[in-house]
Amino acid sequence: MGTLGTAQDLMVAPGRLDVLRATVPNPERPDADFSDLAKLAASAFAAPVGLVTLVGQRIQWFTAAEGTKQSEAPADISFCIHTLTMGEGNVFSVLDAGDDPRFATHPQVAGEPHLRFYAGAAITVDGQPIGTVCVFDVAARPGVTDQQAGQLLRLARLAGKLFQMKAVARRHQAAEAAVARDEQRHAAALEAAQVGSWLWDIRKGTVQGNRPLACMFGLPQSGEISAETMFSAIDPADRPAMLRQLKAAARGTEDYDGTFRIPAKNRFVMGRGRVHERDANGKPTHLLGVTIDVTEQQTSARRTRLLLRELNHRVKNTLAMLQSLARQTLRRTSDPEQFMTAFAGRLQAISESHGLLSDHEWGSIRLAALLSKQLMPHVRDYAAQIEIHKDEIELGPDQALGLGLVLHELATNATKYGSLSVPTGKVVITARRIQEEGAEVLNLTWTEIGGPLVTEPEKRGFGSILIERSLDKVLGSAVSVSYLPSGLTALIRLPL
Repeated sequence: MGTLGTAQDLMVAPGRLDVLRATVPNPERPDADFSDLAKLAASAFAAPVGLVTLVGQRIQWFTAAEGTKQSEAPADISFCIHTLTMGEGNVFSVLDAGDDPRFATHPQVAGEPHLRFYAGAAITVDGQPIGTVCVFDVAARPGVTDQQAGQLLRLARLAGKLFQMKAVARRHQAAEAAVARDEQRHAAALEAAQVGSWLWDIRKGTVQGNRPLACMFGLPQSGEISAETMFSAIDPADRPAMLRQLKAAARGTEDYDGTFRIPAKNRFVMGRGRVHERDANGKPTHLLGVTIDVTEQQTSARRTRLLLRELNHRVKNTLAMLQSLARQTLRRTSDPEQFMTAFAGRLQAISESHGLLSDHEWGSIRLAALLSKQLMPHVRDYAAQIEIHKDEIELGPDQALGLGLVLHELATNATKYGSLSVPTGKVVITARRIQEEGAEVLNLTWTEIGGPLVTEPEKRGFGSILIERSLDKVLGSAVSVSYLPSGLTALIRLPL
């Protein structure tokens, strides 16, 4: 086989260096696995020094060394770089380095230890020479026998195969470590997300699961449980459908996907899975899947359905109220502009109460929020013109809608004719929760002060009628309005 080019060209050849890095990522580290090869090389030549080396761009590393404590040398003046140029299947030898012009000035030839003899064979991996198996002696020799050359070549081939085997093993180990890290990361992610994972061994009738799975089913965290124990934790009403879906998944016709309840934990669980392994006959042996706690979603869905039914009921009632308001408002005025002004205000009052109730999922709202919503549009300075003394009171939907309309009508009247029609006027509101015959009742007083002199109107308008009748839906409620000279006063009684 011919040479591979000059020593200097070979040192920097990209292909060779790439193979070296891929095969031995850390060439500077000695490797005891190659020590026997270095010893065998020295023994074959009866030489004091035997080496297994790797040759980089600038440094030659001694992977294993017999007869020297040196671990590396400069690559550009090494004997071994010439060996690499010979290629695979050739031995490069120097019988007397002191008489060879290429090496006579070498520091270890001209000085200690006064090397004289060298023989080396290239270690080749993927067609690239990455190092050598070589020997040194301080005495010159007449030549290299065929037996010695053959042994050196065999040791070089063994070294190449060992480097390759170790590289493959290292890559496999790295891949296995990566898989293990992925598995640990996935397991940790499942636990952090409280996702249960399970593997059902159909033949053994056992299920292996993680900690979240055991928690969801209320089972011991032993890692492996019987499938019967796991299935028995499922609500009997849900169990048949779940088993049918699992059997369909086992037949391979579809993935398993089902939701069921765990009575012992009062939780809803969604499970998904598919066949993981089959035997030689195509029969499923293992099913793999996950379970997710969907109690919150199920509860939310149920709450949403209830809320929609409640909203539907409230909307129907509100539409009926709006129709009545529209008819009554239209009956009291023939002026379209006045009708739109009056009706739009009442519609806005109902809308504000609706908005508050919707924000609280049609449960209860605070009286303070209702007062602010209904009165704010009618005043320039809320803090100065509205004085409130109240207990903390929660209002239900019917109470909030009715009281909201009453407050709107009182505020509208006060803005047109009463205390809020002048900058110095104000409204004082007192709201107290009291006990009457074992039931809680809201007593709210609306008192206008600082406004124009008040006289009782000769004819009641629709606003007055609306004030008195807006709470008709709340049994036991009552509204009483008094036109005192100092200002209008309204007394509202509202069962809570």
